[in-house]
Amino acid sequence: MKKLALIPVVFVMLMWLINITQFILGIDLGSLGIHPRDTTSLIGILTSPLIHGNWEHLLSNSLPLLILGVLLFLLYDKIAIWVWLLNYVVTGTLVWLFAVNSNSFHIGASGIIYGLASFLFFSGFFRMDIKSIAISFGVGLFYGGMVWGILPIQPGVSWESHLFGGIVGLVLSYLFRNKYRDSSIHAYEEETTTRKTFEDFLKR
Repeated sequence: MKKLALIPVVFVMLMWLINITQFILGIDLGSLGIHPRDTTSLIGILTSPLIHGNWEHLLSNSLPLLILGVLLFLLYDKIAIWVWLLNYVVTGTLVWLFAVNSNSFHIGASGIIYGLASFLFFSGFFRMDIKSIAISFGVGLFYGGMVWGILPIQPGVSWESHLFGGIVGLVLSYLFRNKYRDSSIHAYEEETTTRKTFEDFLKR
């Protein structure tokens, strides 16, 4: 299952490949973004996170997506693929349905990033185990400033993607709150229980 941690790595590589192709061929793939409530742009729910307007946009999304994505697959390996897919599709669908700015195409992976950050952050509060709380603290420390991105204060930025991504991440962290984090934690808990039972038997 740990091999699935390559998914965000491959995804970021694909983002770069697409942007390089745009640059070399001099084309604009912005029309593959999400144009709210336009049925011809439904494909944008799947393609929009791969499209970026410029190099700065691509660079600002690449590292957070890589870090948060790999963390998700390493720390929550049993549910990571579901969190990734649901975050991806549901966030895009909500943007298509409810985005206020319907006069432009919404592009970029920031909605996914907000969903991942939100899931990792709130999972610590819902699970209340030391390692999950530590991850929550780390995400809050390094990415806490992202909260301002959910407000419509910066022109040209899809704050709706940020807002819906954050909401989806929160909901997913609650829905998956009772799923154990990964196989290593599960194995550790079983080993601890077995050892304690054996020690109690010896004390009799």
